[in-house]
Amino acid sequence: MKGTIDATLPNAKRLLTENLKEQYEHNTIVDLIRNDLSKVAKEVHLKRYRYLEKIKSTTHDLYQSSSEISAKLPNNWTQNAGDIFQNLLPAGSISGAPKDKTLELIQQAESDPREYYTGIFGVYDNKRLESAVNIRYIEKRNGKFWFRSGGGITHLSEQKEEYQELINKIYVPSL
Repeated sequence: MKGTIDATLPNAKRLLTENLKEQYEHNTIVDLIRNDLSKVAKEVHLKRYRYLEKIKSTTHDLYQSSSEISAKLPNNWTQNAGDIFQNLLPAGSISGAPKDKTLELIQQAESDPREYYTGIFGVYDNKRLESAVNIRYIEKRNGKFWFRSGGGITHLSEQKEEYQELINKIYVPSL
């Protein structure tokens, strides 16, 4: 998922799909994730590219731009799951590209370690693994709660738009 906009804006879908910064960011992350997956799996396939989903929240609706990528893991993947995750992390969707240089810049810019924020979590039932990246996270430190969130920054980023996207992503989902 890369690209979020307030669904109540006039022409929100068009604004999101035609935004060059969002297009380039999405392309970069799709390519990075395909590359990362090719290190641990075969038959990496882009199943759906840059489709929009409406996300309902208690305060407003959002459109998110996503892509779906699949791959075939080796038959013995369960015996090597830790190594597979180690080779994929940190997730390209939160590191950006080029991965090594971007991670170096992130470490220089951020004063606190990320810990669980941008880490992974999942559920495994001996047959299937469902996992995700903590891209928004509430942490309790010293009796206070801290909300952690971020966004993709490129040379085309506009400070006010990035800040608004960050604010838009702070929501409680509704069904």
